[in-house]
Amino acid sequence: MPHTDPRKACAAVAKYLPEIPVWPQLPQRSFLENMYAQYSAGFPGVVIDGERIYIDTSQGLDEPLEKFYAAYLEEDIEKFAIGAEYAAGLREFLASKPGAPSAVKGQVTGPVTWGMCVTDENRRPILYDETLSDAVAKHLNMKAQWQESKLQSVSANTIIFFDEPYMTSVGSAFVSLSREQVVGLLKEAFTGIEGLKGVHCCGNTDWSILTDTSVNIINFDAYNYSHTLALYPDAMAGFIERGGVLAWGIVPHEENDLLRESVPSLIDRLTESMENLERKSIPHRQIVEQCLLTPACGLASASEEAAERALELLAELSKEFRTRYIREG
Repeated sequence: MPHTDPRKACAAVAKYLPEIPVWPQLPQRSFLENMYAQYSAGFPGVVIDGERIYIDTSQGLDEPLEKFYAAYLEEDIEKFAIGAEYAAGLREFLASKPGAPSAVKGQVTGPVTWGMCVTDENRRPILYDETLSDAVAKHLNMKAQWQESKLQSVSANTIIFFDEPYMTSVGSAFVSLSREQVVGLLKEAFTGIEGLKGVHCCGNTDWSILTDTSVNIINFDAYNYSHTLALYPDAMAGFIERGGVLAWGIVPHEENDLLRESVPSLIDRLTESMENLERKSIPHRQIVEQCLLTPACGLASASEEAAERALELLAELSKEFRTRYIREG
């Protein structure tokens, strides 16, 4: 969210997303709420210098790594707590006790994205460091488990998303990670999560990589990239058959797009997107019943007014969508 006031951001969430509220990340408030810095505290050798985050391997990491693995093996999730200075929206959200929702959603940065975007002092991604790469997914997993334990005070039904925008580069000449490495990182990150596990990727990727994991929800930019799911019909069919949920990011996150869209135009766009999967012999009823609706991506780049308009559109769209398909019922 683009807000700098956590109370205002949480109020917008409570107003428009009462059934599955989410705590708002506020990167405009502080660099510490940047999606890389936000989950960095406690990682061996981490340095935040102004608006740069990196891992200083020159200082010698044997002792920090030893303490890290000790906390991990002891499952001491409090050692991986997310401080208020890193997530004001989370602390305000927990304090506000939003109603009695059906579920509650939180998020961490995924291991591929975090490990490729956080570098060492020489600007080399830490996933390419044999010593540190193993710690990345474990670190984020513990951050997720700590967060889940706090969100359970809001609802027993938790959803933890791992945000993976860097998945769009997997398989390209710019990323030297194998399919097996990516699957392994995600599986490690999911370990011990009691509720539902989701992955958000806001571009095109090999969706079959995600379906090879135990992920329960795949969230994608359906406004711009819905056609890409149909390129993996077997993977999508298998995912849906095992109860997987597709979270259709159909409400645009760019301000110019928001100005020209309406509930009718988005319903038409969503229907067309879903028909792409139906043409691959995936049953319409399963697509409809196993879906969530979301914004296409984060709203931090929009104005506060536009971001709240996106949530308003989402709420109105959800009501219209359910009314239409309940009638078909």
